[in-house]
Amino acid sequence: MEQAPELLAPVGNQRHLEMAIAYGADAVYAGPPRYSLRVRNNSFRDAEALAEAIRYTHAHGRRFYLVLNIAPHNDKIRSALRDLEPLIATGPDALIMSDPGLIMLVREHWPDIPIHLSVQANAVNWATLEFWRRQGLERVILSRELSLDEIEAMRGQVPGMELEVFVHGALCMAYSGRCLLSGYMNHRDANQGACTNACRWSYTPQASTHDSSGDLIPLHQEDGERSMLVEEAGRPGDSVPMHEDEHGTYIMNSKDLRAVQHVERLCRMGVDSLKIEGRTKSPYYVARTVQVHRRAIDDAMAGRAFDRTLMDELEALSNRGYTEGFLRRHPPAEYQRYEAGTSLLGTRQWVGEVIAREGNWLCIEAKNRFECGDWLELMTPAGNHWFQPSTLLSELDHQSVPSAPGSGHRVWLQAPVADVLPETALLIRSVV
Repeated sequence: MEQAPELLAPVGNQRHLEMAIAYGADAVYAGPPRYSLRVRNNSFRDAEALAEAIRYTHAHGRRFYLVLNIAPHNDKIRSALRDLEPLIATGPDALIMSDPGLIMLVREHWPDIPIHLSVQANAVNWATLEFWRRQGLERVILSRELSLDEIEAMRGQVPGMELEVFVHGALCMAYSGRCLLSGYMNHRDANQGACTNACRWSYTPQASTHDSSGDLIPLHQEDGERSMLVEEAGRPGDSVPMHEDEHGTYIMNSKDLRAVQHVERLCRMGVDSLKIEGRTKSPYYVARTVQVHRRAIDDAMAGRAFDRTLMDELEALSNRGYTEGFLRRHPPAEYQRYEAGTSLLGTRQWVGEVIAREGNWLCIEAKNRFECGDWLELMTPAGNHWFQPSTLLSELDHQSVPSAPGSGHRVWLQAPVADVLPETALLIRSVV
């Protein structure tokens, strides 16, 4: 292994960016709502916001990739060059794009800017890599539907193309995100960045029959009828159970990808970038995933054995259950959650941010409730520290209080270690 892969982190706002860089990301990616696939929870809505983020990134010696990966219809193609000019002028290190037509227009007008092919383009074979290499693209973000063996073979067959691989984050029930469900159900197109995550919704199983016109109508269900079988007409007797719990039914709900255990092999095969998904997640999610994958990459490059506790660190994040996706072959049930609800809370909860320091005391802006005597983890870029605070003081009068009730409250507590930088420290509560 000659060179470490880049660790690429998601940023949906400036706070994400600060956390990603503080905890060890080599590069970050973000995009404007109109031309990327993140309309919601996205603060990079104009060139000024992007320019500030790129200046901050470059000042810390990291790279910033601008995401422009929608499947544009004619109206967006018509305005694309006008809209993209001020964005590209902000100086991103590369563009992440999927549409061949938009790529053509950008290359004609800005021939010197590097372009990375988005995962939305679904590159699953070496010939696709070679095609895009001949078009002058520098990197391909591989489709999530590939195995480790396939990735290694593609690396060997087209050594001149940089490869980027997802190693953590949400998975789509459709082929690398090309989903029509949201558009069909409520006219919000996932391929324009407006996905409503209809696959994550709660669905109630309901027996039905036909009325006189042939339409399906519901049958009355007695209390306690909570499970049904779904049978496809061409496979009589081969039924799929559809269960409902107190949260609902989640027959289409994919588990989340966790591939930190394969970082060493990806490093060894020469993958150029390891990517984390999650531009709409919390600053805690960004900090924790970057910190864990930074350690995994550093260990792999130093020849150290994989530390399995890193998997436990990711288990602590809220998740829908984890899978390796397609990196190794599993039974299909491994990919979906047929019985459980939308999220598994994990073993830890983000309860606050350190916003100020006076001597050995830290001011905590609460995000969730925590109390005196709780086991807390102070998470910092330099390392993490477990402790139990014996005293909490209110922000207003510095009187002792039993707890921080939750969001909107601030308290002071004594730091377990010295030299804590408020801008990047987070407080986590153990929930086991």
